Amino acid sequence: MNAQFTTSSDGTELAFERLGDGPPVVVTGGALSTRAAGVPFARELAGLGLSGVVYDRRGRGDSGDTEPYAPVREGEDLAAVAAAVGAGGEGAECFAFGMSSGGLVLLEAVARAGAALSRIVLFEPPFTGAVGQLQDPVRVARLTELVSEGERAEAVTYFLSEIIGLPPQAVEGARRSPAWEEMKKIAHTLCYDTTLLGDSTLPEETLAAVRVPTLVLSSDASTPVLRDAARATAEALPNGEHRTLPGVFHQVPPEELAPVVRDFLTS
Repeated sequence: MNAQFTTSSDGTELAFERLGDGPPVVVTGGALSTRAAGVPFARELAGLGLSGVVYDRRGRGDSGDTEPYAPVREGEDLAAVAAAVGAGGEGAECFAFGMSSGGLVLLEAVARAGAALSRIVLFEPPFTGAVGQLQDPVRVARLTELVSEGERAEAVTYFLSEIIGLPPQAVEGARRSPAWEEMKKIAHTLCYDTTLLGDSTLPEETLAAVRVPTLVLSSDASTPVLRDAARATAEALPNGEHRTLPGVFHQVPPEELAPVVRDFLTS
């Protein structure tokens, strides 16, 4: 599919694609992903009567970038994409799904950017500080240093091994995967994700401002820290609920995930 484009409030051009004809669900990817990563899930949503809208977050894929970076800018980006596919129109409903750090973008969009979203779903937002595992500022500084020096492969490797905590065999698998070259291209956006997360504690003011019904999901094969962080996020939201689904680490197969998301968004 060919990308369509819309413009965020700071002039950044954003690339998106829409699959399906039903009410739109804006799919926001996590770290090291472009819109292509969300296509299988978007197709599943389309097959269930919704439409999946995938977009490149700023600095990724076919989207532009504008300095300086700020988390609220990403919220404004999502709001712009939602508006482009009909959110806020008379009688129109628009939803959103955020994967990992993409969930933090959703929270910014609703709390600060005025995104016209009726319901949202977050998958394992990485607020690990809520359960005692703070984001390490020393590691964040080292990641930033690698990015600033143009050491893209090293930055991605460091992020996966030292910040995410993947075992060596999983990191090596990533390096050998077809997605590795694309990961290196967008390595600079890892600094955006760490900025979004802050110290990884729950952003209480932001969460309190998210009044829309919100489902927070986790995989039963993720680490206890990620599962507990998802539960803590749901409990801190005014209208949040939490569910755990069968899956693998930090992921649930699209064909299993989409019906759960559809049922919540259309209930």
